[in-house]
Amino acid sequence: MAYGFQVGERLPEMVDNIVASYLRHERTCYIDKAFLPSRARTIEILKLLLELAYPGYHGRQNLTRNNVVYHVGELLPCIGRKLYEQIDQALCYLEQRQGRTKPGERPCDAKARTMTLEFLERIPIIREQLAGDVQAAYDGDPAAVNTDEVILAYPGLLAVTVYRFAHELHRMGVPLLPRMMTEWAHTVTGADIHPGAIVGKNFFIDHSTGVVIGETTEIGDYVKLYQGVTLGALSFPKDERGGLIRGHKRHPTVRDGVTVYANATILGGQTVIGEGAIVGGSVFLTRSVPPHAIVSLKSPELRVLERDQADRQWDPSALDSTP
Repeated sequence: MAYGFQVGERLPEMVDNIVASYLRHERTCYIDKAFLPSRARTIEILKLLLELAYPGYHGRQNLTRNNVVYHVGELLPCIGRKLYEQIDQALCYLEQRQGRTKPGERPCDAKARTMTLEFLERIPIIREQLAGDVQAAYDGDPAAVNTDEVILAYPGLLAVTVYRFAHELHRMGVPLLPRMMTEWAHTVTGADIHPGAIVGKNFFIDHSTGVVIGETTEIGDYVKLYQGVTLGALSFPKDERGGLIRGHKRHPTVRDGVTVYANATILGGQTVIGEGAIVGGSVFLTRSVPPHAIVSLKSPELRVLERDQADRQWDPSALDSTP
């Protein structure tokens, strides 16, 4: 008897069963359709954009003032070709879903080219924003040795960087790609920033993990969030059939200069955190806060016992769950 695994004569039956499951649950497969952007290629584009955004830190090293022009001259057309292909796929995907394409048609070519050029021309503006975000991270974290460390090591900056690129594509109306980008950053950094959110300059997320920023969130300039902060929706309006009504302002507005400490939750489209306010850790907010306010919880009651006191007061019967 040969070692190893073989399906053998059961293979046809197993294949038929799996394919039958595709036909029963069509929403979980993408068959007989022509257009769909690639997640893998979108991630490739992001990594090239990081190299373009932070030359010498991501991708090729040992760049000089003499060779950086040639480096960008090679990188930019490569990004353009790859991005054009994915934007074209995304636009045609939307046309296909709306029933406006026929087999063999590619009606999105011109629009995809225009959008790609517009995005590439916006890169210097995005880099200006990122330079402010890098400085905000360095200024906001006393543990930061220098801005090099921020760019190389800080997950919050990575999350914000990907958001900045994705937001431009979202603003332009590109389907699917922006969310694919920010969800990749979510898996890598732990920060979930919807590309539709509006974020001002010099934005810093410290530690990154567990931060959630919803689609209709508006964040001003010089805002700092700590880990675990949620800027979320209080409720979801529904139509007469019980379906979610989309497009409404569901998430809070955070004005300039606000600091929100770890694990705070701020909910609701009508909730506004006034300029310069400080929201303390673990606060749960569903109403607006005036400018320069400080919001905090009452200190919890703590008990501090010496070990021998704790041993004397410990009741083993408290662990008995027998009714």
